Amino acid sequence: MPLPHLAYAVHMSVGVRRGRLRTIGSRWAHLILGGALLMPFYLLASVAAPLLVDGADPLREAPWQFIAFGCALPPAALAALLFPLLRPLEATAVRSLCGVPAERLADGPALSWAARRRSALWFVAHLLAGGVVSGMTLTAPPAAVVLILLPLSGPLKGVVPDWMRALPVAYGPLAGLGLLALVVGTAWAAGALLARCAPVLLGPTPADRLAAAEHRAADLATRNRLARELHDAVGHALSAVTLQASAARRVLDADPEFVRQALAAIEDTTREAVAELDTVLGLLREETETDTGRPAPAPGLDALEALLDRTRAAGVRVRVTVEGRWADLPPMVSREAYRIVQEGLSNALRHAGPVPVRLRLRRDERELTLLLENPMPGDHPLSGEDPPARSGGGRGLHGIAERARLLGGEATAGARDGVWRLTARLPLPGAEPDTERGTAGETAGETAGEATR
Repeated sequence: MPLPHLAYAVHMSVGVRRGRLRTIGSRWAHLILGGALLMPFYLLASVAAPLLVDGADPLREAPWQFIAFGCALPPAALAALLFPLLRPLEATAVRSLCGVPAERLADGPALSWAARRRSALWFVAHLLAGGVVSGMTLTAPPAAVVLILLPLSGPLKGVVPDWMRALPVAYGPLAGLGLLALVVGTAWAAGALLARCAPVLLGPTPADRLAAAEHRAADLATRNRLARELHDAVGHALSAVTLQASAARRVLDADPEFVRQALAAIEDTTREAVAELDTVLGLLREETETDTGRPAPAPGLDALEALLDRTRAAGVRVRVTVEGRWADLPPMVSREAYRIVQEGLSNALRHAGPVPVRLRLRRDERELTLLLENPMPGDHPLSGEDPPARSGGGRGLHGIAERARLLGGEATAGARDGVWRLTARLPLPGAEPDTERGTAGETAGETAGEATR
């Protein structure tokens, strides 16, 4: 092996050994911490033993010390059951000292009884192993030093225990080194065992995983809802402003009056867009209250005329047909219908330009149906120049489909015979499901030409 490679291998080997030594040392510190946590319960058992049993003396007699040690564990388990915050405290210690990855441990209090039982079992195991290793750490090293120095110090033979005097002098150093090795091996084995058991006893329970999954799902649903609101509210305004600015630029010198009208329309459109943006951002900040203390409402179909006026100001002729009463629609259906119409008009502005658009709203006892049609780009003499291609599109149709599904309905879109059609069916709350699908005749075949806009 070349010399540089040999040096690198030696360096890596030394680094690995240092890392292992640091791990053993930190796990040893974790065990000593367990012994320290055991002391209050041990002292309680040592005080209670003489009161309950005549002649019991845990402070002087070794058998009673082991009995007090065992009697200290049940109160520790009871404390762990009654103290839910013990789990995050122990998990923090395990992450810091035992090298267990954070994602394998729970990060919240033990709220369920299953989680508390696991925490109690872990606490007892930690205190049991910590008490054993702490006791060995306090007593074994001094005895090992005496054994190692026994051949060199004859006067020590008068003060050492009987079992040490019974050893041959030559075996003293070997016994001392063996005793130190026993302490190190016990600490290493106990630390490794606790590190392996920590994810099982301190990790998330099935209830914790279910709660975390529900929280992630709710957070994702909120983010998707806010993304739809931003896309629909701001996208429509930007599309209208783009067409108005483009038209004003082309006739800047020939028709100043039209330019002034276009600039006024741009001002009105951006003002409305800023108001809607404030509403959506208020949802994000959870500060949607107006000066009256009531939540700022999202626009519904009652604001449809203003939306159509802004669209017409961009040069798009919109013809509206209304069938049935829709002024008393449920607020949720009205809001989602408004957003669907807004996104449909935005798609027409972005991809077809100033072409005629036909909007039809029909309400019956079961559902509200929206139908929006416009010629495809280049198929109408008023379309003018082809709109510039956009990258990253298609989110609007996905948002429309999500809005319809949230209400139990459906939305389809596609091109047929040079006409783009967007159809949405929004069931009304409390209505019976429409098994015959009255609008199937209108929507049949549209999914075959479904495309992304």
